Amino acid sequence: MRALCLPSVVGLALAASAFFFLPGAADGPVRPVPAEVPQDGKLRVIAFGAHPDDCELREGGVAAKWAALGHKVKFVSCTNGDIGHWGMAGGALANRRLAEVRRCAAILGIETEVLDIHDGELMVTMENRRTICRLIRQWKADIVISHRPVDYHPDHRYVGVLVMDAAYMVTVPFFCPDTPHLTKNPVFLFSEDGFKRPNAFTGDIVVAVDDVIGKKLACVEALESQFYEGGCNGGPHLVPQDDAGREARRQKVREQFDKRFQATANRFRAPLEEAYGADRARGIKYAEAFEVCEYGRRPDAAEIRKLFPFFPDK
Repeated sequence: MRALCLPSVVGLALAASAFFFLPGAADGPVRPVPAEVPQDGKLRVIAFGAHPDDCELREGGVAAKWAALGHKVKFVSCTNGDIGHWGMAGGALANRRLAEVRRCAAILGIETEVLDIHDGELMVTMENRRTICRLIRQWKADIVISHRPVDYHPDHRYVGVLVMDAAYMVTVPFFCPDTPHLTKNPVFLFSEDGFKRPNAFTGDIVVAVDDVIGKKLACVEALESQFYEGGCNGGPHLVPQDDAGREARRQKVREQFDKRFQATANRFRAPLEEAYGADRARGIKYAEAFEVCEYGRRPDAAEIRKLFPFFPDK
């Protein structure tokens, strides 16, 4: 029989000790505590996007609607966007994009945060899983929104994986025991995309945003580096030097995104009819759609209406 060598035993003991003690802690083991449950009756929503523009495009409408009702919403960009432009990069671009999403947050009435991770370099690591877990716990989230892990961009995919990996773990006391754990798993949602393999997006929750589309389009205009100037695939040809040309360019971008935001309502007309009634649904031009992630809490129809208090009474 092979004997277990002493270093292996010591290593296991040290690993267990490191799990229960914070570095430098003088008062003994870390004792996990549950997060305090807010008693203000307000929903707490946190959305994760890969770059400083993703959340604003995918859930800017519902964010504005929640905020108008006094609920708490936070957008987190998981990279700083520092290569997302054809003519500039690095710290200057990261600072510019931070300023852009801060303007969007003011428009929507929400909070925003940009993580200091290079654009294009987000990876599925334990450190990043812990970061996402802590952010969800600190926000005491009822709802968590992210990309699906099905997407053309690696940063988008890995945001989806990291957020899914944090689902359930946000309730485990001895995972990140330095941050009070949630006692109830949030509802985890995916924002809309058009990818079909290995499985297509399902619009489980579809919300009309006609009443706040002006704010959403204002965010598009605030994200000037990405849309007016074309982001990483643009070029100087998109930036006119005369007043008339600049105004024409802004109008063209606005019209493009107006059509994009209308496309969601057209794509999910049937769920809109179910939620709003056939007559009202026919008049809805703009919508945002979400898929329920199976790894979080599974809301029934009644809870969905509480979490999205925008639907008419049935």
